Amino acid sequence: MSAVPQQELPRPGGFPEIRYKRYLPKLGPSGLVLFSGITLMCTFGLYRTGQGIHERRELEREKVWSRIYLIPMLQAEADRDTYRREVAAREREAQIMKNVKGWKVGESVYNSKRYTPQTHVVLP
Repeated sequence: MSAVPQQELPRPGGFPEIRYKRYLPKLGPSGLVLFSGITLMCTFGLYRTGQGIHERRELEREKVWSRIYLIPMLQAEADRDTYRREVAAREREAQIMKNVKGWKVGESVYNSKRYTPQTHVVLP
């Protein structure tokens, strides 16, 4: 005698639903709101960066032009200071070498008529 196997079937009315999802309430803004907010922040940041670059460029231009206008005055100040130091050096030389016969104060040690500034500093 052969026994017919009995197949297991679902119970009458079926099995209950298997909960594989998390049914949580929606919290926070939607993805579209987040994407729009990030886009606005990036746009504003790039706008402010552009303004900062423009401002920095203007300040750099102002600094360059102020240097261009100040260079002649600073050069004149340096020339006056150099002249004052050379006169003081000649006076010291005349005082030191007053007993040496044939010494010419301020005469160049170079065999040239070109002006050559002092290459060393004589401290008082």
